[in-house]
Amino acid sequence: MHPHHHAKADPHRIAYIMAASGETVTYGELDARSNQGAHLFRSLGIHPGDAIAIFMDNSPRYYEVLWAAQRSGIRFTCVSSKLTVGEVDYIVKDSGSKALIASASVADVALELAPLIPGVKLYMVEGAVAPYESFEAARAAMPTTPIHNESAGSPMLYSSGTTGRPKGVKRAATPEPQPIDAPNALGMIGQALFGYEPDMVYLSPAPLYHAAPLGWSMAVQALGGTVILMERFNEEKALEYIEKYKVTCAQWVPTHFVRMLKLPPETRARYDVSSLKKVFHAAAPCPVPVKEAMIDWWGPIIQEYYAGTEGNGFCVITSEEWMRKKGSVGRSMNAELKICDEAGDPVPARTEGTVFFAGGGEFEYHNDPVKTAESRNKHGWTTLGDVGWVDEDGYLFLTDRKSFMIISGGVNIYPQEIENLLIGHPKVADVAVIGAPHEEMGEEVVAVVQPADWAGAGPELAAELKAYARANLSHVKTPRRIDFMEELPRHATGKLYKRLIRDAYWGKAEAPIVRGG
Repeated sequence: MHPHHHAKADPHRIAYIMAASGETVTYGELDARSNQGAHLFRSLGIHPGDAIAIFMDNSPRYYEVLWAAQRSGIRFTCVSSKLTVGEVDYIVKDSGSKALIASASVADVALELAPLIPGVKLYMVEGAVAPYESFEAARAAMPTTPIHNESAGSPMLYSSGTTGRPKGVKRAATPEPQPIDAPNALGMIGQALFGYEPDMVYLSPAPLYHAAPLGWSMAVQALGGTVILMERFNEEKALEYIEKYKVTCAQWVPTHFVRMLKLPPETRARYDVSSLKKVFHAAAPCPVPVKEAMIDWWGPIIQEYYAGTEGNGFCVITSEEWMRKKGSVGRSMNAELKICDEAGDPVPARTEGTVFFAGGGEFEYHNDPVKTAESRNKHGWTTLGDVGWVDEDGYLFLTDRKSFMIISGGVNIYPQEIENLLIGHPKVADVAVIGAPHEEMGEEVVAVVQPADWAGAGPELAAELKAYARANLSHVKTPRRIDFMEELPRHATGKLYKRLIRDAYWGKAEAPIVRGG
């Protein structure tokens, strides 16, 4: 299915509502505006296979741009609104984007970015500032009828690598252009597992530039449901919107659960969430006590899945299964799960190793054949780099994550980029960035620094390094804490034993770390 089918059958059907403002867009309006957007892209010389970048906070215009790109056969890269000028510049250039659509809420960064990307057509929604043109005005001048050569476009989202530079994830392309209403894998999974149905009301509490809210909410609209899009997450407001809009389904990350559970009992009890039929979560490990509390509150309607932007595998577990297999992320649904040793060979049940999928979706990393090759083993199986084990029943338990990637509040953060920045500071001799436990966010970013002068270790240097990081990185990557070690544990070959540092924060070992602040 596709939104244009629902526009024809029932143009007044609601496609989405902005949760706070109440702005409502029907399928008829979404279809007309996405047609206009498609015509606009064609008028700019953007054709099937070309790319655009979307640099926006959650906005009522976001879906119009997404569906305009989807029915134009073009790749669309959604960029986090929290990134710095340099980070966005890299992604726009690496993706080969011919147009950038920004929102007025990120105008400060967008205006600094503009002179760095000559040749890229610049548009802004919700109030354009030169050199950006008004997307709404340009779109409104276009026909509301479909373009003549519609084909299905797709996202190419960026997932950071161990080198610190983000890489675009490209899933295997079909040999021939696909119709815009070709079957959608997420839609089929949603129908089979997560209660997707044409009359569903789906709450999307997270930014659309993340893969999960983007994909799942577009799948809802392909099916004909109504999306309730939160402009930004607030734990009590989320409960209010569930009651107000009679939400039937929602997708979360564990941080959302933590924040809702921390509300006073009388506040939680104030809202009726009985309309919920099924909800699901992913993106980060969910602490067992948190999930137990959520099931106790909402009932056994909570499902969990494990997957990546790469789309090479998909594991899922229901509440009933999870209560028997606490801590598991489920069994594989669309590929054969393999746990392999360092040689790439399968290991027995309950033996820890790298998690691979055989026979799942194919992908590659844009402009990075080396990283693509590293994601395969000698059998051709693919991995996200995660470490775990399976039990005798095929349930997967994750015990570590790719190259010490940090997941804070459901956001993937890679240490190398932060380390590469801090090592350039004149007062830093060596540095290791790790994820330390954090009650609300799951993990927090901690930089353990070996100072050039040990006498300088302390709160003042910690504050200076935090300010340095914040001036060069988005806030989600800026260390929440800077601690110090007189000498980091490195092998004579230069290899850093980061596990020794990380284990000290997770209660698995001791290390001579001085708290800095």
